[in-house]
Amino acid sequence: MKNKELFERFTFLEKQIGDLHKEFEELKGNLVQVIEENHHLSLENHHLRKRLENSTDFQNGTDSNGDEDAVDGKQVIGEGYDNLARIYEEGFHICNVHFGSPRDEEDCLFCLLFLNKQK
Repeated sequence: MKNKELFERFTFLEKQIGDLHKEFEELKGNLVQVIEENHHLSLENHHLRKRLENSTDFQNGTDSNGDEDAVDGKQVIGEGYDNLARIYEEGFHICNVHFGSPRDEEDCLFCLLFLNKQK
């Protein structure tokens, strides 16, 4: 094999390795996005299951502690505030900036300001 042919083969292989490296980096970025989305959806699913469980308890006339409540359809003063506080504790924003989106397990100053203003 001539030196020129050998050099051309090495150059060709080097280009193929570079292309594979680029493709690998792209796949790695896609994998990171999928993992982050999976984590986000798992967290949201967990919060929704807790909310469904609380809703089922409320419809059965019990709270999460198993105590009986009078569920007669009347609006209790402060019930809206309690609902917003519960939603916030479940991990969702209640502020007008990010309303309804999941929190990242950190407190939101806008939400806390809103809760304190309602007291």
